[in-house]
Amino acid sequence: MTLRATLRSLAANEDLNFLLTNRIPRRLATRFVGWFSKIEQPLVRDLSIAAWRLFTDLDLGEAKAARFRSMHDCFTRELKDGARPIDPGEGVMVSPCDAIVGACGPVEGTRVFQVKGFPYDLADLVPDRALVDSLRDGTFATLRLTSAMYHRFHAPHAATVEAVRYVSGDTWNVNPIALKRVEALFTKNERACLTLRLDEGPAAGATIALVPVAAILVASLRFRFLDLDPRRLGAEPVSCSVAVKRGEEMGWFQHGSTIIVLAPKGFALCEGIAEGMRIRMGERLMALPRPS
Repeated sequence: MTLRATLRSLAANEDLNFLLTNRIPRRLATRFVGWFSKIEQPLVRDLSIAAWRLFTDLDLGEAKAARFRSMHDCFTRELKDGARPIDPGEGVMVSPCDAIVGACGPVEGTRVFQVKGFPYDLADLVPDRALVDSLRDGTFATLRLTSAMYHRFHAPHAATVEAVRYVSGDTWNVNPIALKRVEALFTKNERACLTLRLDEGPAAGATIALVPVAAILVASLRFRFLDLDPRRLGAEPVSCSVAVKRGEEMGWFQHGSTIIVLAPKGFALCEGIAEGMRIRMGERLMALPRPS
């Protein structure tokens, strides 16, 4: 067995994976990796990316840049123009990111699921009662970005970003192993809640929410429309009025994590969307309500 195969086999062991990624000083490890990944020294960069490749199927063929200043620069890479065609359908909302689809489906009142049998309440995820009430009995999709994926996220529809709210929290790993073991994990981790009002199509005026959730080694988010670290926002929501086009870049994770897409009653998952499937940014995710 090759070294790469051996390392991947060890990483696939659930007990060992959970131990190594959660039973360590998570905040300290996250701060260290955040610092280390930004070192712009060729040898450090090359060894770091080589080690990264041992554990993942990292493919840089679609990257806009041919070389990177640091591992961080590689993590947050942009793609070549046209690498992610955006579905033009007026009646759909597209995936905001490349991801593996996790738990998804109808919201049961205000109850959603991180995995089968592990529910949590929207009020514990989204600190805005009016927004929670507007999403009651709606539809949700959990989109998990692996470490090797493209880490930027985009607008799922033409919309206006109306508010951003930062929620401080822990940095649990958000992989399936942890989701099966840590109850209401998404409500424990650092995250942001973005409120968007759709501007076009049959659901114009509807409010949706995007909740990017940080994790171990990735407790850092950046938004194109905010010229500061979201952690400086404090606990109060920040009102804004930023128009975004379908597919327009909105921000990025410093490494990779999860985005939870929440839509009100009347929205539905597009045909074929199911847990475990891979989806690319710009592909169909949810069908908008049809006009009555």
